[in-house]
Amino acid sequence: MSTKNDGNEKKNFALGPENYKLLAIGFVIIVIGFLLMTGGKSGSPDKFSGNIFSFRRITLAPIVVLAGFIFEIWAIMKRPKE
Repeated sequence: MSTKNDGNEKKNFALGPENYKLLAIGFVIIVIGFLLMTGGKSGSPDKFSGNIFSFRRITLAPIVVLAGFIFEIWAIMKRPKE
């Protein structure tokens, strides 16, 4: 029995290269969602700004983040092509 690695062994990763690319895409989607939540502060601490309740921050950004997490789960569960 030889203990040398002849270079013919295939490394067994849990995920394939395509899965890692999809995970990176999902991460970018999540970051975009969090970036959509930023902003809306008031110029002065004494004044209230209603901009924090915009559609983008209250509705769109959480949907984008949730879609990113769902995409991440799909990217992990997707079977790599052999």
